[in-house]
Amino acid sequence: QVQLEESGGGLVQFGGSLRLSCVASGRAFSDYAMAWFRQAPGKEREFVAAISWSGSSTIYTDSVKGRATISRDNTKNTVYLQMNSLKPEDTAVYYCAADRTVFGTSKRGYDYWGQGTRVTVSS
Repeated sequence: QVQLEESGGGLVQFGGSLRLSCVASGRAFSDYAMAWFRQAPGKEREFVAAISWSGSSTIYTDSVKGRATISRDNTKNTVYLQMNSLKPEDTAVYYCAADRTVFGTSKRGYDYWGQGTRVTVSS
């Protein structure tokens, strides 16, 4: 098993930047593909970005392409999500997810989840 803890959320102005972090504890971090999802009020949880076990491959949802970068440091058991040019529609709770066998965009494929960190973008 792996436990995930997100941090880095907060209130940011339109056009600003944030870096979210997710620290994993438990099994070897490099055994897990990692992803970020987000859930806005009244909406379903949606995929944001994913990174493969070694970090060599990444996937992004269209709405954040060019504005977001997912990365991982396997020596620090941490995955990051750098978000730039933030928009009010990026306002959501951001969740970190992990899975040993899945590297994809479906939330159903990820077995482990953090508690989330809230991002609010003011216009």
